[in-house]
Amino acid sequence: MSRVTLLALQVLVAVVCLALWQLFATVPVFGKILLPPFFFSNPVDVFSQIVKWFSSGVIWKHLGITLTESILAFVIGSLGGVLVGFWFARQPLVAAVFDPYVKMVNALPRVVLAPIFALWLGLGIWSKVALGVTLVFFIVFFNVYQGVKEVSRTVLDNGRMLGMSEGQLMRHVYWPSALSWMFSSLHTSVGFAVVGAVVGEYLGSAAGLGYLIQQAEGIFDVAGVFAGMFVLSAFVILIDFGVTLVERRLLVWRPTVDGRG
Repeated sequence: MSRVTLLALQVLVAVVCLALWQLFATVPVFGKILLPPFFFSNPVDVFSQIVKWFSSGVIWKHLGITLTESILAFVIGSLGGVLVGFWFARQPLVAAVFDPYVKMVNALPRVVLAPIFALWLGLGIWSKVALGVTLVFFIVFFNVYQGVKEVSRTVLDNGRMLGMSEGQLMRHVYWPSALSWMFSSLHTSVGFAVVGAVVGEYLGSAAGLGYLIQQAEGIFDVAGVFAGMFVLSAFVILIDFGVTLVERRLLVWRPTVDGRG
């Protein structure tokens, strides 16, 4: 399937969903509105709210703050997850000692940590960044850890037989093995970085997309809530696209689905 065809099908799914939403929210079916506007709004009102935000310029400040928080959380959490994941995979004793503690911290509900971070770091961006880091770190950590451990023993033995040093093994064997796992986790982490930022803003802030959504919810502005959600979705897709470009650049050696390099 060509990329154009795939994109057309993806757009078609979105158009059909929005059309059904508009239909069921405005046209009675068997004498009844299936999606009452008070609770579900409709695509036209949501789109009007988004246009209003961008035309007035009120959205840019909030977007900038959420973008800053999300990128910081994504970068810090990803780097930490990669470094610690490599370290644990290459040091089995360290991994065995800290294994129960890693699982214990990972099991903590992140929403519970949000008020603690706000208490420690204040209501500025760093409490939101810290929450996002806790979401991103463990996703990347577990994938990188597993990716390094999944290195082919045959390839490792061949490398050592050819006289490769540990540094060369890390660069030419361990790192390529972990890259596919790492980028798989990064695509997931993009959304979680944004979630961490928005949840932190929702619980306590004076700006950001989470703040906008919280304010709209407080006055029962359902169109505003959905508008914030759609802007967030587009936001995540753009960041994920950036990750995809980096992935294609670093994994040019990986075969495609049809078997070609």
